[in-house]
Amino acid sequence: MSTATPLASVTTSGAVTTRLPREVDSFATYISFGLAYVLGHGAAAVSQGAAPLLDLPGWLPTTLLGIGLVAGTVQATLAAVRAQRGATKPDVLSGQLLGVSWITAFAALFIAVTGLVSTLDMPDLQSTLLPTGSGLIVGLLYLAEGAVRRNLLHYSLGTWLALTSTAALFLGTPGLYWVLTIAGGGAYALAAILERRRLTRTSHVRT
Repeated sequence: MSTATPLASVTTSGAVTTRLPREVDSFATYISFGLAYVLGHGAAAVSQGAAPLLDLPGWLPTTLLGIGLVAGTVQATLAAVRAQRGATKPDVLSGQLLGVSWITAFAALFIAVTGLVSTLDMPDLQSTLLPTGSGLIVGLLYLAEGAVRRNLLHYSLGTWLALTSTAALFLGTPGLYWVLTIAGGGAYALAAILERRRLTRTSHVRT
């Protein structure tokens, strides 16, 4: 993934010019993840608890969340690949390592939650730890990506997701789903707007 370090290249006349690396466009990624939070966690929020607002199939919230997360992951991968075109080898390696970190982090989360549920014999714990833990993992990965890219918006979004997702643990169901829907989905919506403005400003600076 690209960083803010300029790349130097030599023209045919021997003059050295400065070529800036491409920015990672996270607009589509933010939209996809935002919809996953609003539709997936939102469906869980209105259909769970002692007095659910809607009678929805149990598989629907998970399916909606999964579709949105897969779409967001694909968008993030495509954006990272586009940004790596013409990047230096260290930048490409950083992007590849960050990409692998997503797989490692979520595999570790699944193992940890499965182990806790099995050890404590509390199946209901999974419905609490998986959504909040996923938000924590995404937030921490955004912190790392934001630091590597020197992208304050990405870093700030990661901070917000990590804190609100873990704070939601103080609430039972469906309260934690409401927090994830409003705080998480709302943050992604705001980030999408700010991302478009950030890219517009960046393009003006480069031209």
